[in-house]
Parts: sequence; C-alpha cells; structure tokens
Amino acid sequence: MKLFCFLTLFFTLTLQAQIQINGIVTDSNNKPLPFATITTSENNNTITDVDGKFIFKISSSATSLTVSYIGFQTKTIALINSKTFYSIALLQQADDLKEVVVSNENPALTIIKKVIANKAINDPQKKLNNFEYKTYNKLIVTANPDSIDGRIDTSAAYKDLNKRIINIDSSDYKFKEIVSKQHLFQTEKVSQYQFGNNKLKETVLGTKIAGFKQPIYEVLAFNLQSISIYDSNYELFETKYENPISRNAPSSYNYKLLDTVSIRGRDAYMIYFKDKSKHRTSGLEGVLYIDKENYAVAKAVMRIKGVLDISGIHEFEYIPKEKIWFQSNTTFKIVKGKNDDDIRILGGTIQFDGDVEDNFERRKKVASDFTYLLSESNSFDIRVNTDTPIKSSSLYIEIKDDAAKKPESFWEAYRKENLDLKSQKTYLLLDSLSVRNRIEKRLGIGRKIINGFYPIGPVDLDLKKIISYNNYEGFRLGVGGITNDRLSKYFRIEGYGAYGTKDGVFKYSVGGGVLLDKHTNTWFNGYYTDDVREIASTVFSVDKRVFKIYDPRPINISTFYEYVGWRANVQTKFIPKTEAVLELSRNYIEPKFDYLYNLNGKLYSNYIMTTAMLSIVWAPFSNYMQTPTGRNESDKKFPRFTFQYTQSLPNVFENDFTFSKIDFKAEYEKQYLNRQKTGLLLQAGLAMGDVPITHLYNTAPNNLTKETVVQRITFAGRNSFETMFFNEFFSSQYLMFQIKHGFDRLTLFKKVRPSLVLVTRMAWGSMEKPEQHVGPAYKTLDKGYYESGLELNRIFKGFGLGGFYRYGPNQLMRFEDNIAVKISYVLDLGL
Repeated sequence: MKLFCFLTLFFTLTLQAQIQINGIVTDSNNKPLPFATITTSENNNTITDVDGKFIFKISSSATSLTVSYIGFQTKTIALINSKTFYSIALLQQADDLKEVVVSNENPALTIIKKVIANKAINDPQKKLNNFEYKTYNKLIVTANPDSIDGRIDTSAAYKDLNKRIINIDSSDYKFKEIVSKQHLFQTEKVSQYQFGNNKLKETVLGTKIAGFKQPIYEVLAFNLQSISIYDSNYELFETKYENPISRNAPSSYNYKLLDTVSIRGRDAYMIYFKDKSKHRTSGLEGVLYIDKENYAVAKAVMRIKGVLDISGIHEFEYIPKEKIWFQSNTTFKIVKGKNDDDIRILGGTIQFDGDVEDNFERRKKVASDFTYLLSESNSFDIRVNTDTPIKSSSLYIEIKDDAAKKPESFWEAYRKENLDLKSQKTYLLLDSLSVRNRIEKRLGIGRKIINGFYPIGPVDLDLKKIISYNNYEGFRLGVGGITNDRLSKYFRIEGYGAYGTKDGVFKYSVGGGVLLDKHTNTWFNGYYTDDVREIASTVFSVDKRVFKIYDPRPINISTFYEYVGWRANVQTKFIPKTEAVLELSRNYIEPKFDYLYNLNGKLYSNYIMTTAMLSIVWAPFSNYMQTPTGRNESDKKFPRFTFQYTQSLPNVFENDFTFSKIDFKAEYEKQYLNRQKTGLLLQAGLAMGDVPITHLYNTAPNNLTKETVVQRITFAGRNSFETMFFNEFFSSQYLMFQIKHGFDRLTLFKKVRPSLVLVTRMAWGSMEKPEQHVGPAYKTLDKGYYESGLELNRIFKGFGLGGFYRYGPNQLMRFEDNIAVKISYVLDLGL
C-alpha cells in the first residue's frame, strides 16, 4: 500500500528542480571516468556516477572545481557565471598512485576485511548504548530545464489529397516552461530519531506535502534507503542487496582501491565495489570511503542501475570523544534507467516506455525521461549515551498529532537554508492545483479501491459484495458498504444485502461501531446477520480483509450452513505488535445439506450456538506506525502467529452445545537477495466437546468430483489442497503444513516472463465421536494427506497454469484421479 502511494506521487505529479552545476568527466578518448572526485574551491566535494556524470550544488562564492582520478592528472577549472554544464577531460599520467601494500592480495580486499572485522566497534547501534538526533528532510521530484529541448514539434498527415492536417506536439515546450518557473512537487519532514535497547524509533515532529492538506502516512513510512550502513543487507527503494561490508561480501563483490582522500580532516581509502555476478545487471555497486585509522565507513555511495537508476549517499561526521563516525547527511536519487522493455507498475496505471520501439529503433527522448526524484536529509542535534527514555519504544514510527499543522516559524527554525523562490511557489501553486484537479481526493479513492471499496459521498461501496458465484447460491448479486470519515470519524454504520439466483434467498447484515480510542484503533462493534457460510471452514477474525477481483475457490462449493443472529466485539491494537478481537455471539444454525447431529440420542437438524471468542495475531518482528488516525503495520515481517480460542456458553441465550475450539496459525516468509522466496505455513485446529460437522475442519479442499482431469480444471486457491475433493475429509483435530518456494521470473520471450513456484502440502487429522454425524459420507486424515505440484504463474496477462499430484496413504486407485490442473491468476501490481 505504501509503495502504491509513493509511486503514485512520483510518477503522476509533475515536478521541478533547482538550478545546479552538472557535467561529465572523461579521459582523452572521451571515455567516461566513474567515481572521479570533484572538489570546489570551498572544499565541498562529490563524485561522478558510473557514467562519469555529476550533478553538484555549489554556493555562489565558489570559483573553481578540482577534478582528480587515480592514474590521471588532477585538473582545476574556473567556474563561469551562468554556465551550468561542464565537460572535463583528464590526461593520463605515467606515475600511478603509490598504494600502501598491506599484503600480496588485493589491497582493497585487505582493507574491506578489516572493515568487516571492526564493524562492532564502528557501528553506532553496536558500540553506543543509546543516542538521539534530529533530521530535516526535503524531497522533490523535478527535471533540469536545461536538459529538455523544449521545441514545438510538428508532423504532417494527409487524410486525402486535397486536405492537409498538421499535428502540433507542444508537450516538451510546456514541460520546460513549467520546470523553469517552479518546483512541481516537494515534501519536507522533521523527525527525531532515538535508539535504545537495540531499537530505533522515528518520531515525525512536522511534515509538509505540497498539494495535500493531510500527510500520506504510507509515504512517510516508505524506506528509500537503509538508515544504517552496517546492516548485513543494504536497502534501496525497498529492495534488499547484500551489503558490501557484510560478513560474506568478499565472495560476492569485487573491490578496487581508487584513491586516498581527506574526509572531515581524516585520511580515508576510496574503494570501489561491484557485484561479481555478471547476470546481475542491476546489482549493487558504488564507493566506500574507509577511515585509515579505525577502518570505519566515513562516506558511502550505493547505486543500482537498471530500469530505474537509483543511488544513495551516506555522509558521516566524526565524534572524537566516542571515536566513531556518526551519520550526518543522506541523499537519495531516482532517475529513469536504460531499458528496452516497457515497464508497467500497478497494472499499467504507471508506465515507463522502453527505449526501443517495436521496429527496434531507439525512440526519441521525451520530457518525462529527464524527471528525477531527489531526497536529502540533514542530521543535527546529535546526542550520544544520554539515557533518555524512549516512549512507546515498540513503535517504528510515530507521527505527532500536530505534525501536519506546524506554522512557518517551525520550518524556518529547522531548514538548513531558506526556501528559494521556486520552492515557495511550489507550495502555493500545487496547493491550488491539487484543489482544482482533486488530486488528494483521487489518491484517496485509489487507496480505498486497493482495499475493495469505492467512496460515494459519506459511504464506501463494498466492491466484494457486488457479484460472486458458488454452486449453492448460483450468482450472488448484492450491494454493501460502510460509512466513512465524511459522516463521522467516531462511529460507523455498515451493512449489505445479497440475493442468490439459484437458491432464491435474500441475505443481509446490518451493524455499526463506535471508536473508543483512536491511537490503539479500539472499536466496539455490533452486527445482526442472516447469511450462509461454507461448512467446516476456518475463519480467523483478525485476518486482514483481502480484496480480489474474483475469489476462485468458492465457485465450486456447494455445502453451506445458514446462520442468523447477532454478535458484538471489541477490536483493538492496544497490546504492542498485536491486533485482537474479543467477541460474544449468538446464532441460529441450519445446515443447508443432508445432515443431522446426534447428541445423546437426540437428532438436531438445526441448533443455537452462543459463544465467546478471543482472536489475536502477534507479529513480533513487524514495524508499526502510530499516526493521528491510529496504529498501522508499516512493514510486515515474519514470522507471525495467530491464535483463536472459542468457548460455547452453556445455558446462555438458549445455547444447545458445550464445546471449545483452539485454532492456531504460524506464517513465515523468507525473501532472498536473488529474488527467490520461500513461504512456510503451519495451521492447526482442535475441537473439544459436542461440535456439529458445520463447525469442524475440512482443511480447505479445492477439487471437483468429476470423471476426467479436464473436467476438474478450476482456478487455484491460495493455500488450499488442489487434489482434495470437496467434502472428502472432515476432522475434529488437524495439523496442516505447506511449503512454497518461488524462483525469480524466467524470461522466455520479450513479453513472457513467468514465475515458477514449487508447492508441497500435507495434513494429518482425526475425528472424535464420528457416530454423532449422520448423513454425509467422509474420510479422516489419520494416515495423512500429501500433495505436491508446481505453478507457472503470470505466463500471460497475469494468468498462469499449475499441476498437482496426490500421493501417500490417501492416494486414489486411478492415476488420473490424483492429478489436478489449475488456472492461476495474479494481479501484477509491479510491487
């Protein structure tokens, strides 16, 4: 969700940049020199990128630039007023840099090994017990007007011999005119960072987004680059790469000693690194500046160059008292990279045009190719070993209630330099543009659509309720919704109605809730419902609502039970790292299939259940964000555990049965740096006492009882047993385990890049008191159930194909009956 909001802002808003010096450094043969050092007369420095290019902000008092590169003569050039582009050619020198040879091996590798060995004494989060500091961040999306042609192009077309039509394209001209006058998008943020007990917390004191009255919280939580340079994995734009100074990095990277330079008055080695894997065209590369004395990182430049050209720069200041380098400034930049494929993100909502047309000719560059994002953060008020207590330390980010309401005096106190005229115009013009074009409203609509709602005035229409299909109801047509903040922030009303074309019955639900505490998202809710539900299915009340354009598995389900009654619950995130639901319910249950429940000789065709239920999900490693509107999981991490306990209440509201149910789920996902992913799921349930089959367990079957493999082809479920027939097995206690491993996408053709996933599922279970269930014939899982298969997803337009095979004690006699072929569909958001 946060990536959607971030990319929406980046690629749909038109933006602008400041005037700055830029250019390229080459050798005498016009070959670019990557990572050449450029220093101004005021001793400010930068380096060229892998293409020898640089963009450098300088003060008006700077008079010259000095460019140095290992093996080349240092060159100083004078700066000329009004000149913004410099092409600098260096001459090669005969005498190379005199390196200090530490051993017979590559000197750069020797230095890197010392950096790795000294990480514990150089990493502030390892060496220091606690620290705190503040940062001012400014982010703009912009384009350099000097790079844009800005001509008005014309093209001729003839519909007939007598009439000539001239098509005028003025997009580049208009774009250049805009970026020459104003920034088109920018944000500012002031944060306080606190570290203690091995946890780092960010508190957002102030935030300001041009064109938006309310901050976009997902964007504030978006991780552009790693905060620490010493983590084992380095992160750029929410993609993790092996850190070039991680323990195993020497086996993954090549290193080269480029130069020796001075950083903050201390001598440092300048070491270039690059991923060894030749097939990793977008691998991490860059330059590390290593302090000669303590082998700490004094500066770092990290870059990946692919579809997007992304770079992150970390600058540090040295604290003599603690003998440690502490991060002072960071810079993050994204520009469009070189790529021959069209890149579509969010289902085509955001698109990069490839550099090659269908006729394999290089396409003409347009204004959008020069657009880039630049984020700069400056740290100040650094304090170490202060022993200041951290409030709500379980939170990763906390956004103060008044963060979006800070006066201009607040920003003037924290800005490193005053806003220039363009930046001032950006706020004024984008605010009016946002109102005119309803940008904030449109973004809000997009956020709700992703969650399955469409806002219509004070009501959010529930898109999941409009149409669906199953074998019992036929087409289920309906309408539903929930009130939004336009009606009230403190209470909500919700409901739905639906009609089944096959069973001819109307279903409905009405309810509402009252907000008890906004900071912990605590709500008290009540509902009355008359509807149907799949028998023996497991529903965890704390599971997140998942919106799908279609939900394939219910299509084939034919056994349901009707439930009519009320429920009241409390939802809360009061306990850190958890979400919980405590619920009391009373329902009239009627199985809609041939079934009777035998309890002590009495046969029940319908019954009443009054139950109390506690459901809780615990995500100990996830990061949570506290906003003025509540607490959200900003970064989902694994493992995560879900526990649910249900207890019937004897003699309460005419309850018929006494029973208990315990349900448990553990989930784990591991994403590898080579873009592979392994997922593990362990799920179990135990029902004790007198429980009808409607409330036992079926372990999610998803196979039709048909004669041939072709007749059984259906859509695959997410975690269902694809070879298990509906109503084939029932259990009063069960254990299910699933392992999935997905490989990086395979390039078969230019536009065909499927992803291969290997799947294995297994389940064990038993049925207590089978004599109580009269009617359906079923088997038990005492001997276990096993299936494996492979999925080839996203073959074409999100559609894929999978095949599964059933084996083990419950294997069927006919070979073909153990095979299931399934169609898969993945809505590719490009995330």
